Amino acid sequence: MARPSPPEPLPVLREKLPRHVAIIMDGNGRWARKKGMRRVFGHRAGSETVRRITTECARLGLDRLTLYAFSSENWKRPKTEIAFLMRLLREFLVKERKTLMKNLIRFGAIGRLAELPEAVRTELAKTTELTAGNGGLRMTLALAYGGRAEIADAARRIAEEARDGRLDPAAVDEEAVRRRLYDTEFTDPDLLIRTGGEMRVSNFLLWQIAYSELYVTPVFWPDFTVEHLHEALREFALRERRYGGIPEAK
Repeated sequence: MARPSPPEPLPVLREKLPRHVAIIMDGNGRWARKKGMRRVFGHRAGSETVRRITTECARLGLDRLTLYAFSSENWKRPKTEIAFLMRLLREFLVKERKTLMKNLIRFGAIGRLAELPEAVRTELAKTTELTAGNGGLRMTLALAYGGRAEIADAARRIAEEARDGRLDPAAVDEEAVRRRLYDTEFTDPDLLIRTGGEMRVSNFLLWQIAYSELYVTPVFWPDFTVEHLHEALREFALRERRYGGIPEAK
């Protein structure tokens, strides 16, 4: 299916926009506490922000959006909160299928997905299959995900292949590692946005963000608007990406 041609939404040349944006969606719990509510209300409000931002990224014509939805460390949270998050995830996957199809969004997920409840895995598979033919934005949820775990899992695959004689250890290079990460078609993010003001990457895409531009905002995820997204994109457009090199002499 062809990608729709959206109107120019920003005073930024389209070639200056990032092709892949990754977001650490932080601040749901703090947002709720600030309003005198339980943390779960922040998570539900945050799910509404996911819809807003995903739809806008599709409208802008970006290639990829990757959202840190549930980390491997999040399993340490209270069981009641985890149960709510899993129910909310199932609900989101079912409710948002119409939005995904309308906006030609192709859905996927990365992480140790086998650790998720069977009911969640079922809805993940249905949404992935339904949207597989869409040609627009590729939206990826990182679930039961940890950057170190992803690298460890890739190293384990390499070790197993070498043990079985299917891979020459001398042939192991960066590309060999990349091909054994969770999504072999995954491109490195150009821009990593973190909401909530914390100055860390929290074990997210550790291999892939080696040269990503970082943008941190104090705005909690439930309050993160399309305008905040545009601000981050404008900031990205002003940066010079050198990948370890130096600017050419003029």
